[in-house]
Amino acid sequence: MGDRANVIVVRENGTHELYRTGWAVGIDLDLLEGPTPVLAMLPGLRQDGWWLHDTVAQGGILLDLGRKVLLFFAWEGPSTELRHRAAVFELIRAAWPGWEVRWLYDGSAELREYVGLDPEYVRCRDSAPSVAPFLAPDDEDLAGPDPGGVVVTVSTGRCHVASDAFGHPVSEGAALLNRLADAPGHGGCHLHVNSGIHIDPERRHLGWWSLYSSPQAYRIPELWPGWTVEFWQDDWERHVRASDRFSPAAFDAGEEARAAVLVEAGERRTVRARNRAQVTRLRTAPARSRAG
Repeated sequence: MGDRANVIVVRENGTHELYRTGWAVGIDLDLLEGPTPVLAMLPGLRQDGWWLHDTVAQGGILLDLGRKVLLFFAWEGPSTELRHRAAVFELIRAAWPGWEVRWLYDGSAELREYVGLDPEYVRCRDSAPSVAPFLAPDDEDLAGPDPGGVVVTVSTGRCHVASDAFGHPVSEGAALLNRLADAPGHGGCHLHVNSGIHIDPERRHLGWWSLYSSPQAYRIPELWPGWTVEFWQDDWERHVRASDRFSPAAFDAGEEARAAVLVEAGERRTVRARNRAQVTRLRTAPARSRAG
């Protein structure tokens, strides 16, 4: 698998160990099994000193065994989906009784901060912000029950939707305002997007939220000088209250969502078991051949 994530284990004596996995997409589903299975998957993945930069780390986990703290983040997976996020957190907390469970909005940098390391090590300061294209209402990327995307509403009544595959548009700073002039308009957004921005140009006020981690999330105000910037974290309902142009279609965040997440987790376990079996066969086949 090409998607990568760091896993950090902080032992009871305060020392930490660094691991790297290639199963970042859906790593939140692995957490549904509790701490013992997560620790069991780590042998062979040790990567001391190999910290993924914040533009390539698609997920991350930290287990503090002494303090019983679980930190995690992801770019993709049910924890980043509007319909399933609450169910994922509910199921994880049930599988980690007595643990403090927290989401990291700034990804790898926050993992390093927790263990007392310089967060700047994983920053990609020289990389230009990726520019997310705006999508027309009939764009195929917006099809399906969980299309993702970034809803951008303006106090004047405008509504736009950008792709979520290029980083959060809020990181473009005030240059985003120029791009909005030519962006395809949406009368309103009822999609289950996973991030958003509400802009009030007259008051120079901006609120934004995201269900996935975004590098340097807490430095966004620096990119909007002269503006008041509020980070709503994952509270998409504040956006709904701020603009009548965004109102996601009703969904069941309870039993239906939990069932869907558990099905997905079961499918992931099956795929991983199949992959482990295949790796075992490949490793043992030469020995059998030589023995014959």
